[in-house]
Amino acid sequence: MFNNLNSTTVRLYLLIRTIFDCIVALIGIILTLPVLIIFSLLIKLESRGPIFYTQERVGLEGKRFYIIKLRSMYINAELNGAQWASENDPRITKIGLFIRKTRIDELPQLINILKGDMSLIGPRPERPIFTKKFNNEIPGFVNRLAVKPGVTGWAQVNGGYNITPKEKLELDINYINNLSWRLDIYILFKTVKVVLTGDGAR
Repeated sequence: MFNNLNSTTVRLYLLIRTIFDCIVALIGIILTLPVLIIFSLLIKLESRGPIFYTQERVGLEGKRFYIIKLRSMYINAELNGAQWASENDPRITKIGLFIRKTRIDELPQLINILKGDMSLIGPRPERPIFTKKFNNEIPGFVNRLAVKPGVTGWAQVNGGYNITPKEKLELDINYINNLSWRLDIYILFKTVKVVLTGDGAR
């Protein structure tokens, strides 16, 4: 389906981008450490439970890994089973609402990049249960797994949480078919806008 992924140019681009991702992630961790410390303390002061939250996700070619985030919900938020966050979700703490809106809760995923599980830009990784569900409902949903998942991506900056799985698939496939530094830079600029405005957050 993705003939472009086999081209020498795209393979070289993905190799260089992996190196670029690691450099940016390392610098990002150093620069955002004060922010992480401050919000870690606020999370701990507001509600009981761990500061960080890990959750199994599906990555490149179906490989499973644990994504790392700052905890934005009360503990035992999924006693009734896995579910997507909704607008005005009562499970989200006050601090959690802010860090989700500003995407600060995503900062620990820089560690996922250093571990090789994620890239700075790519399709948003879904949980195994939702990946299977969406692929049954929308054949081809797993084609998003042709590249590493990203902290941000084309689908995230064009709707975020507010788009349907089908729309997400279409946007992610469009991104994979048009991989380029130019598109990545454009996504990064749009990401900054999303962070500043809080668009698409839940």
